[in-house]
Amino acid sequence: MQTVGTPLLWGSFAVVVLIMLAIDLLLQGRRGAQTMSFKQAAIWSLIWISVSLLFSAAFWWYLEGSAGREVANTQTLAFLTGYVLEKALAVDNVFVWLMLFSYFSIPANLQRRVLIYGVLGAIVLRTIMIFAGSWLVTQFSWILYVFGAFLLFTGLKMAFAKEDEGGVGEKPVVRWLRSHLRMTESLEGEKFFTRKNGVLFATPLLLVLIMVELSDVIFAVDSIPAIFAVTTDPFIVLTSNLFAILGLRAMYFLLANVAERFSMLKYGLAIVLVFIGIKMLIIDLYHIPVGISLGVIGAILASTLLVNVWVNHRNDQKKISK
Repeated sequence: MQTVGTPLLWGSFAVVVLIMLAIDLLLQGRRGAQTMSFKQAAIWSLIWISVSLLFSAAFWWYLEGSAGREVANTQTLAFLTGYVLEKALAVDNVFVWLMLFSYFSIPANLQRRVLIYGVLGAIVLRTIMIFAGSWLVTQFSWILYVFGAFLLFTGLKMAFAKEDEGGVGEKPVVRWLRSHLRMTESLEGEKFFTRKNGVLFATPLLLVLIMVELSDVIFAVDSIPAIFAVTTDPFIVLTSNLFAILGLRAMYFLLANVAERFSMLKYGLAIVLVFIGIKMLIIDLYHIPVGISLGVIGAILASTLLVNVWVNHRNDQKKISK
């Protein structure tokens, strides 16, 4: 697999990730700091974004000195494009978490542990899937067409799909887990397992954790092929992906109380997936430059937010007039 990643770059990235995880787990994850206010979540989100941008600047500086400015510009732009793409797609993942916590009535002070394991699980899962995907692309270049067709289909399905009126509890996987796990009727604090009369029981919190991890598997199947449309370099794919998901806990608390204000987001993400799918399908006919890809993705997301502001304003006006 061709990559710009050198032992120094991989080592530096690993150190940064470990430091960020330590901060996230030790400072945000300690008992007594079980949830975040909107202000705290906004501050932490800005911190994670700032660290990602600092890493991209250091990445550019290293490549500029070792491989030249042209390579540095190209690869850093690929990193930023991948980061923006993965960050945007991660928002949809957060909305699923919100739905799960709401359906299972998990109070805010018990969500902390699930989110910690959810993010850690996502890091391990994404790392495995990215290296597997990079190997597949190296061995079978035609698989990019499969990724492109899949993303095109997924984007169209997301845009035209009707709201799922069935509850989470009616999903086959939830029914299967409930029928195969010895589970308590109520929560047992932050415990995933508890013993009653010497018998080990799972708690509903474990069911929520399993659903959180499964949701990340589903979203990884969309997001990882999408970033391969930007670059197939495993170093850039992995770094942009992990930087995007490291701040997921802060993003969760940032969006927890305003999720309903982003009703148009799914359409913007659907258009992004369709664009990325088309980009992969026509790669042999015309290679869309990374800079244009970043501009198109940014324009789509910005337009979606503007439309959302207009829709929210119109809905607020209707409520006032009633």
